[in-house]
Amino acid sequence: MILYLTSHSLWLSATVLIGLGTLISMVGPIVVRRYVTLEKLTAHNEIAGFKFATVGVLYAVLLAFAIIVVWEKFSAAETTVVQEAGAAVTVYRLSPGLGDKAGTDLRAAVTHYLKVAIADDWPAMGQEEIGGSRSARQALNDIYTTLLTFATAERGGNPVVAEILYQLDQMTQARRARLVAAGGTVPDILWLVLFGGAVVTIVFTFFFGTQNLRAQTMMTGLLALLIFSELLIIVSIDRPFTGPVKVNPEALAAVLEDFSSDPSGGAAATHMQQ
Repeated sequence: MILYLTSHSLWLSATVLIGLGTLISMVGPIVVRRYVTLEKLTAHNEIAGFKFATVGVLYAVLLAFAIIVVWEKFSAAETTVVQEAGAAVTVYRLSPGLGDKAGTDLRAAVTHYLKVAIADDWPAMGQEEIGGSRSARQALNDIYTTLLTFATAERGGNPVVAEILYQLDQMTQARRARLVAAGGTVPDILWLVLFGGAVVTIVFTFFFGTQNLRAQTMMTGLLALLIFSELLIIVSIDRPFTGPVKVNPEALAAVLEDFSSDPSGGAAATHMQQ
């Protein structure tokens, strides 16, 4: 159910979760009133009110906690992509320190990796493939191979190599972090409690007795609308790289555009195609 809502459009997810959930909730008080008299319901309004206040507070705290956690993870995923792009830029800018041929090879490898990450890694994360795309892993390995080949052939120590290795390590860690984030944050047990708590909280309102059934139905509907709207937020951003609300590779694309406007970047692209 969660994967279905995540993988479809926001409008469809909202219709299923909010629209259908609210409609069913509004039917509840009408059904209960047919089988339980108003006198029996109103007799326990005061006690039920205290219990409902406790249930409502507990569920509100749980909802707020879940929203904060998934929002923080979503923001962290955006930051991770920016860090990956920043490390790639640094590696690219430091590459001239390796000399003409090695520098050109390294720039070509970095450019190729960014293109493959955008074209293959993002769709793979959307499908929650463990480890991302094979082509992106290979492209990242090619960067290491290019750099280590130069470092092995270089007899004297080159301080630029150490810094490039550090930045490449940062880029690798950032990629690993976004692959982990693609799997989602909320565990199955918490999903069960979130949706179970929504059902308990809404069904609790069915057994309050008010003289005006229409008013009670509207109040139950508004409560359900609020609860299911917050659940939709959690569902939509739990997997940062899946569905309509997701982290896009805009930071990597901006870096590629910057590379293409660089004279050395054009040379690297030509070298890569050859």
